[in-house]
Amino acid sequence: MRWKLLKRRLSVSAPRMIVRSYLPWPLRWAVVALALGFSAALALWAFEFGKTLSGLQRGSGNAEEVQRLRAELAELREQRDKAQSIANTAESLMRAERVAQERLAEQVRALEAENLALKEELGFFERLLPATGQQPLAVRALHAEVTEPGQLRFQILVMQNGRTLPEFQGRYELTLSGTLDGRSWTQTMPEGPQPLQVKQYRRVEGVIDFPEQAVVKQVQVRVTDTGGALKAQQSLKL
Repeated sequence: MRWKLLKRRLSVSAPRMIVRSYLPWPLRWAVVALALGFSAALALWAFEFGKTLSGLQRGSGNAEEVQRLRAELAELREQRDKAQSIANTAESLMRAERVAQERLAEQVRALEAENLALKEELGFFERLLPATGQQPLAVRALHAEVTEPGQLRFQILVMQNGRTLPEFQGRYELTLSGTLDGRSWTQTMPEGPQPLQVKQYRRVEGVIDFPEQAVVKQVQVRVTDTGGALKAQQSLKL
Protein backbone atom coordinates (compact mmCIF):
# COMPACT_ATOMS: atom_id res chain seq x y z
CA MET A 1 0.00 0.00 0.00
CA ARG A 2 2.73 2.43 0.85
CA TRP A 3 4.55 1.38 -2.21
CA LYS A 4 1.58 2.24 -4.34
CA LEU A 5 1.28 5.66 -2.79
CA LEU A 6 4.95 6.32 -3.22
CA LYS A 7 4.80 5.11 -6.80
CA ARG A 8 1.84 7.40 -7.53
CA ARG A 9 3.64 10.42 -6.18
CA LEU A 10 6.73 9.69 -8.19
CA SER A 11 4.90 8.91 -11.39
CA VAL A 12 3.69 11.28 -14.16
CA SER A 13 0.23 11.28 -12.75
CA ALA A 14 1.44 12.84 -9.56
CA PRO A 15 -0.08 16.32 -8.62
CA ARG A 16 1.68 19.47 -9.99
CA MET A 17 3.85 21.54 -7.73
CA ILE A 18 4.61 25.30 -8.17
CA VAL A 19 7.91 26.65 -6.96
CA ARG A 20 7.80 30.34 -6.03
CA SER A 21 10.62 32.54 -4.93
CA TYR A 22 10.08 34.07 -1.58
CA LEU A 23 10.52 37.83 -1.03
CA PRO A 24 10.25 39.41 2.34
CA TRP A 25 7.25 41.78 2.84
CA PRO A 26 9.36 44.90 3.43
CA LEU A 27 11.10 44.39 0.11
CA ARG A 28 7.80 43.89 -1.67
CA TRP A 29 6.43 47.17 -0.23
CA ALA A 30 9.60 48.99 -1.28
CA VAL A 31 9.23 47.75 -4.87
CA VAL A 32 5.56 48.79 -4.97
CA ALA A 33 6.37 52.22 -3.53
CA LEU A 34 9.15 52.71 -6.07
CA ALA A 35 6.78 51.86 -8.95
CA LEU A 36 4.09 54.20 -7.68
CA GLY A 37 6.60 57.01 -7.22
CA PHE A 38 7.91 56.56 -10.73
CA SER A 39 4.35 56.63 -12.14
CA ALA A 40 3.53 59.78 -10.18
CA ALA A 41 6.70 61.49 -11.39
CA LEU A 42 5.91 60.54 -14.95
CA ALA A 43 2.33 61.88 -14.63
CA LEU A 44 3.58 65.17 -13.10
CA TRP A 45 6.09 65.62 -15.90
CA ALA A 46 3.39 65.02 -18.52
CA PHE A 47 1.09 67.56 -16.82
CA GLU A 48 3.77 70.26 -16.66
CA PHE A 49 4.79 69.58 -20.23
CA GLY A 50 1.16 69.94 -21.33
CA LYS A 51 0.85 73.24 -19.51
CA THR A 52 3.98 74.47 -21.26
CA LEU A 53 2.63 73.49 -24.67
CA SER A 54 -0.75 75.19 -24.06
CA GLY A 55 0.88 78.42 -22.88
CA LEU A 56 -0.72 78.29 -19.44
CA GLN A 57 2.42 78.02 -17.40
CA ARG A 58 2.91 81.06 -15.28
CA GLY A 59 5.88 83.23 -15.94
CA SER A 60 6.44 81.81 -19.43
CA GLY A 61 6.67 83.74 -22.68
CA ASN A 62 3.53 82.07 -24.00
CA ALA A 63 1.43 83.57 -21.20
CA GLU A 64 2.75 87.02 -22.02
CA GLU A 65 1.97 86.44 -25.66
CA VAL A 66 -1.57 85.41 -24.75
CA GLN A 67 -2.01 88.56 -22.67
CA ARG A 68 -0.71 90.71 -25.51
CA LEU A 69 -3.04 89.05 -27.99
CA ARG A 70 -5.97 89.53 -25.65
CA ALA A 71 -5.13 93.23 -25.32
CA GLU A 72 -4.90 93.58 -29.11
CA LEU A 73 -8.20 91.75 -29.51
CA ALA A 74 -9.89 94.08 -27.04
CA GLU A 75 -8.46 97.11 -28.90
CA LEU A 76 -9.63 95.73 -32.24
CA ARG A 77 -13.10 95.15 -30.84
CA GLU A 78 -13.20 98.70 -29.56
CA GLN A 79 -12.12 100.04 -32.96
CA ARG A 80 -14.72 97.85 -34.64
CA ASP A 81 -17.44 99.21 -32.34
CA LYS A 82 -16.35 102.79 -33.09
CA ALA A 83 -16.32 102.11 -36.84
CA GLN A 84 -19.76 100.49 -36.61
CA SER A 85 -21.08 103.49 -34.69
CA ILE A 86 -19.65 105.87 -37.30
CA ALA A 87 -21.14 103.75 -40.09
CA ASN A 88 -24.56 103.77 -38.41
CA THR A 89 -24.35 107.55 -37.95
CA ALA A 90 -23.34 108.02 -41.59
CA GLU A 91 -26.18 105.80 -42.75
CA SER A 92 -28.65 107.76 -40.64
CA LEU A 93 -27.32 111.02 -42.05
CA MET A 94 -27.56 109.69 -45.61
CA ARG A 95 -31.12 108.51 -44.98
CA ALA A 96 -32.07 111.90 -43.52
CA GLU A 97 -30.39 113.66 -46.46
CA ARG A 98 -32.26 111.44 -48.91
CA VAL A 99 -35.56 112.25 -47.23
CA ALA A 100 -34.69 115.95 -47.24
CA GLN A 101 -33.83 115.79 -50.96
CA GLU A 102 -37.13 114.08 -51.71
CA ARG A 103 -39.00 116.74 -49.76
CA LEU A 104 -37.08 119.48 -51.55
CA ALA A 105 -37.88 117.85 -54.90
CA GLU A 106 -41.56 117.76 -53.98
CA GLN A 107 -41.43 121.39 -52.90
CA VAL A 108 -39.69 122.33 -56.15
CA ARG A 109 -42.36 120.53 -58.17
CA ALA A 110 -45.09 122.24 -56.16
CA LEU A 111 -43.41 125.63 -56.65
CA GLU A 112 -43.05 125.01 -60.38
CA ALA A 113 -46.73 124.11 -60.63
CA GLU A 114 -47.66 127.17 -58.59
CA ASN A 115 -45.40 129.35 -60.73
CA LEU A 116 -47.03 128.02 -63.88
CA ALA A 117 -50.47 128.68 -62.43
CA LEU A 118 -49.41 132.21 -61.44
CA LYS A 119 -48.13 132.84 -64.93
CA GLU A 120 -51.45 131.73 -66.35
CA GLU A 121 -53.26 133.91 -63.83
CA LEU A 122 -51.00 136.85 -64.68
CA GLY A 123 -51.56 136.41 -68.39
CA PHE A 124 -55.27 136.13 -67.75
CA PHE A 125 -55.53 139.16 -65.50
CA GLU A 126 -53.24 141.31 -67.62
CA ARG A 127 -56.24 141.67 -69.84
CA LEU A 128 -57.99 143.49 -67.02
CA LEU A 129 -56.04 146.65 -67.83
CA PRO A 130 -58.44 149.10 -69.46
CA ALA A 131 -57.81 149.89 -73.10
CA THR A 132 -58.78 153.11 -74.81
CA GLY A 133 -61.33 153.18 -77.59
CA GLN A 134 -63.21 150.07 -76.41
CA GLN A 135 -66.87 149.62 -75.58
CA PRO A 136 -67.99 149.89 -71.95
CA LEU A 137 -68.33 146.07 -71.78
CA ALA A 138 -65.90 143.66 -73.46
CA VAL A 139 -64.85 140.03 -73.41
CA ARG A 140 -61.17 140.45 -72.60
CA ALA A 141 -60.21 136.75 -72.60
CA LEU A 142 -61.58 133.47 -73.89
CA HIS A 143 -59.84 130.18 -73.31
CA ALA A 144 -61.22 126.76 -74.32
CA GLU A 145 -59.81 123.26 -74.75
CA VAL A 146 -61.14 119.75 -75.27
CA THR A 147 -60.06 117.92 -72.15
CA GLU A 148 -61.50 114.55 -73.24
CA PRO A 149 -63.74 113.26 -76.01
CA GLY A 150 -67.13 114.91 -75.79
CA GLN A 151 -66.13 117.54 -73.20
CA LEU A 152 -64.87 121.11 -73.56
CA ARG A 153 -63.65 123.29 -70.69
CA PHE A 154 -63.80 127.08 -71.04
CA GLN A 155 -62.82 130.27 -69.21
CA ILE A 156 -64.18 133.75 -69.91
CA LEU A 157 -63.11 137.12 -68.61
CA VAL A 158 -65.66 139.92 -69.02
CA MET A 159 -64.72 143.47 -68.03
CA GLN A 160 -66.35 146.88 -67.83
CA ASN A 161 -64.06 149.64 -69.10
CA GLY A 162 -64.83 152.21 -66.43
CA ARG A 163 -65.03 152.39 -62.67
CA THR A 164 -68.08 154.61 -62.49
CA LEU A 165 -70.30 152.37 -64.59
CA PRO A 166 -73.22 150.62 -62.89
CA GLU A 167 -73.20 146.86 -62.48
CA PHE A 168 -74.00 145.06 -65.70
CA GLN A 169 -76.91 142.62 -65.69
CA GLY A 170 -77.20 140.29 -68.64
CA ARG A 171 -76.45 136.82 -70.01
CA TYR A 172 -73.67 134.97 -71.79
CA GLU A 173 -73.83 132.04 -74.19
CA LEU A 174 -71.19 129.86 -75.89
CA THR A 175 -71.55 128.37 -79.37
CA LEU A 176 -69.42 125.48 -80.61
CA SER A 177 -68.92 124.91 -84.32
CA GLY A 178 -67.06 122.31 -86.35
CA THR A 179 -67.82 119.07 -88.16
CA LEU A 180 -69.81 115.96 -87.30
CA ASP A 181 -69.77 112.92 -89.58
CA GLY A 182 -68.19 115.00 -92.33
CA ARG A 183 -70.82 117.75 -92.15
CA SER A 184 -70.91 121.21 -90.64
CA TRP A 185 -72.01 121.16 -87.04
CA THR A 186 -73.03 123.83 -84.53
CA GLN A 187 -74.10 123.55 -80.90
CA THR A 188 -75.00 126.09 -78.25
CA MET A 189 -74.89 125.56 -74.51
CA PRO A 190 -77.33 122.77 -73.54
CA GLU A 191 -78.57 124.84 -70.59
CA GLY A 192 -79.12 127.90 -72.77
CA PRO A 193 -77.83 131.42 -71.97
CA GLN A 194 -76.56 131.82 -68.41
CA PRO A 195 -77.00 134.91 -66.18
CA LEU A 196 -74.05 137.28 -65.87
CA GLN A 197 -73.42 140.18 -63.47
CA VAL A 198 -70.32 142.32 -63.92
CA LYS A 199 -69.37 145.16 -61.60
CA GLN A 200 -65.81 145.71 -62.78
CA TYR A 201 -64.75 142.32 -64.08
CA ARG A 202 -66.09 138.80 -63.91
CA ARG A 203 -64.38 135.50 -64.52
CA VAL A 204 -66.56 132.59 -65.64
CA GLU A 205 -65.54 128.98 -66.25
CA GLY A 206 -67.36 125.75 -66.93
CA VAL A 207 -67.70 122.58 -69.02
CA ILE A 208 -69.82 121.92 -72.13
CA ASP A 209 -70.69 118.42 -73.31
CA PHE A 210 -70.92 117.68 -77.01
CA PRO A 211 -71.08 114.54 -79.22
CA GLU A 212 -67.87 112.53 -79.01
CA GLN A 213 -67.77 112.12 -82.80
CA ALA A 214 -67.82 115.91 -83.32
CA VAL A 215 -64.68 117.90 -84.05
CA VAL A 216 -64.75 121.36 -82.43
CA LYS A 217 -62.97 123.96 -84.54
CA GLN A 218 -64.27 127.24 -83.11
CA VAL A 219 -65.79 128.57 -79.89
CA GLN A 220 -67.73 131.84 -79.73
CA VAL A 221 -69.05 133.67 -76.67
CA ARG A 222 -71.82 136.30 -76.85
CA VAL A 223 -72.82 138.64 -74.01
CA THR A 224 -76.26 140.24 -74.16
CA ASP A 225 -78.20 142.48 -71.82
CA THR A 226 -81.56 141.62 -70.26
CA GLY A 227 -83.33 142.80 -73.41
CA GLY A 228 -81.28 140.47 -75.68
CA ALA A 229 -79.14 143.20 -77.22
CA LEU A 230 -75.58 142.15 -78.05
CA LYS A 231 -73.02 143.93 -75.85
CA ALA A 232 -69.80 141.96 -76.46
CA GLN A 233 -68.54 138.87 -78.23
CA GLN A 234 -65.33 137.05 -79.01
CA SER A 235 -64.33 133.95 -81.00
CA LEU A 236 -61.52 131.40 -80.53
CA LYS A 237 -60.28 128.89 -83.08
CA LEU A 238 -59.07 125.54 -81.79
